[in-house]
Amino acid sequence: MKFSLRLNNDLPVSTYVDLAVLAEAKGFDQFWVSDDLFLRSAPVILTSVAVATRRIQIGTCIVNPYTLNPAEMAMMAATLDEVSGGRFNLGLAAGASDFLKWVGVESPKPLIAVLETVDVLKRLFAGDRAPLDGQFLQWTENAYLRFRPLRPIPIYLGAMSPRMLHAIGSVADGGLPLLFPPEHYSNVQPLVSQGAVDAGRDIHDVDLAACIWCSIDDDPERAEDALREKVAYYGHALSPLILSQLGLTHADFEPIEHAIMVERDTEKAKALVTDQMLRIGIAGTIDDVRSRIEGLVQMGVRHLSFGPPLGTDLAQAITLIGDQLIPQFKDVD
Repeated sequence: MKFSLRLNNDLPVSTYVDLAVLAEAKGFDQFWVSDDLFLRSAPVILTSVAVATRRIQIGTCIVNPYTLNPAEMAMMAATLDEVSGGRFNLGLAAGASDFLKWVGVESPKPLIAVLETVDVLKRLFAGDRAPLDGQFLQWTENAYLRFRPLRPIPIYLGAMSPRMLHAIGSVADGGLPLLFPPEHYSNVQPLVSQGAVDAGRDIHDVDLAACIWCSIDDDPERAEDALREKVAYYGHALSPLILSQLGLTHADFEPIEHAIMVERDTEKAKALVTDQMLRIGIAGTIDDVRSRIEGLVQMGVRHLSFGPPLGTDLAQAITLIGDQLIPQFKDVD
């Protein structure tokens, strides 16, 4: 069993360094940081983390080919892999159109854009030229890295839609599917497996992370409050597939989106989050989280990825997971 942490890029850089050092000491395998618009830069954060750690893998979750050209993506990934001594994983996806519209960026043909990006990145990471006359990328023979990457850098795809989940199995080294609710894994795994079958690959070669949101606190109400804030900020950007799992639609989140994005009234937005919306993640004590994790393990999960908000005290949440959950599940094959 693998264990990873996923954090939003909304904290001071020094905080990530402290949390990564703690996560490494507590037995986590990977440390992922998002690169959402207008927050702190994930590559800069991860550079600081790489210098301060020795074993734990680091990664972006996620960058997208619309706001970060795949050429610059390759440069960033290969350089971070060099800084970390071969510990970098590149998490990429099409990005959320709700956020891209903030800067007037359209995201046409997202699946094609991601697949063509993976194609050129694999060639660049292998030290090859990457010409491509594609629908999204128009690259010439001059498209190649002028330095040799340390290795073929693992590529993880973030995915919520069926076709992107299929792509995890067909072309990626790993996957970062958001499981809202966590039990959504039962729908995700078959789509990824079918992608591997269709591409003639072994599904066991694909590191499929069960990406959940959790909020851990000795006080269940505090844990729930922290999860409410994350749901308020990101709920409107979730895919129809995810929302349908919860019996919700995008329209249900429109008043919340207006409250937090336009009115900038976080407390009002949180108050509009319903119990049905909170099913997106897990909020409660470490025992509440454990009971849901046990269900995921029974479904066949072999990589548990704990994501925001984690809890009201991040260091405490990491310590609780490291001390109580990792020892219990680490030997699961």
